[in-house]
Amino acid sequence: MEPITETARKIDSMEIRGAGRIARAAAASLRDLAQQLDVKSLEEFNSRIREAAETLLATRPTAVSLSNAVKMVTRYSANDVEEARQAVVSNAGKFIENSEKAVEKIGEIGGRRIRKGDTILTHCNSLAALSIIKAAHIADKAIKVIATESRPRWQGRLTIGMLEELGIDTELIVDSAVRSVMNDVDLVVVGADVITANGSLVNKIGTAQIALCAHEARTSFVVAAETYKFSPETIMGELVTIEERDSEEVYPGISKFRHVKVRNPAFDVTPHSYIDVICTEVGAIPPEMSYLIIKERLGWELDIATSVLGPSGSEKECCDCD
Repeated sequence: MEPITETARKIDSMEIRGAGRIARAAAASLRDLAQQLDVKSLEEFNSRIREAAETLLATRPTAVSLSNAVKMVTRYSANDVEEARQAVVSNAGKFIENSEKAVEKIGEIGGRRIRKGDTILTHCNSLAALSIIKAAHIADKAIKVIATESRPRWQGRLTIGMLEELGIDTELIVDSAVRSVMNDVDLVVVGADVITANGSLVNKIGTAQIALCAHEARTSFVVAAETYKFSPETIMGELVTIEERDSEEVYPGISKFRHVKVRNPAFDVTPHSYIDVICTEVGAIPPEMSYLIIKERLGWELDIATSVLGPSGSEKECCDCD
């Protein structure tokens, strides 16, 4: 299971980071595993795919993009091993292609909302958010970007590197400077790790504080999110798990302190009331429409029932494809 263990290691260590990248990497590793599996029965094939899926899902519990990708790739109906193998390969290919196209489409849709001369604040490192910024830059809108450092993993450094390559005028600020610069900002554009059924956003820690500052300053707050980042489980009342990462990310050597501990939540929740619009590949929607995206785009009733993982991750020997 080499493609799975290596991908899981890279996702867990954040060598592969970003919700979309994680999802595509998981899909590719399931595809590679399916191509390599040498098994004699469909039951064994399903079991190995299910085991691989559960290994991947355990790496980043908050990332609904990962769970949705795994479900989409492992949704198949087959009469024999070869048919199942081709189904997984085909599903993975379609997911990766659609994911990449979604980012481009989000850029087109979101770029239209940016006016000439706008200053845009962005947080963390989101390809979907950057696609909006890139589209505005290509349209010669003379934009400027302010990027946060995004501690403790410093994802903002990746963002400014990408903006530098695009030739976009950019400022890097410490996370705590957001309110100080907000009056100079025309709109905030961020990515998403999860969009819940009521339109709330789960994203990189610090996003909620930025949204609060934007709300107080009456600055537009825009979310860029592929539809596979919407969470079907939240319709059923399940809460999104907020991942707590290693304290060493915040303070290397913290173990020398006897009476001090470090909390390192990787994500926070932004209420839907602070979000002006969510730009998806199927259009720009108000957060209140998130339920419809989940129901109509993801087919949540079927999605819960048809993954090879089965309901709530339980075993299911085969599954019916849409």
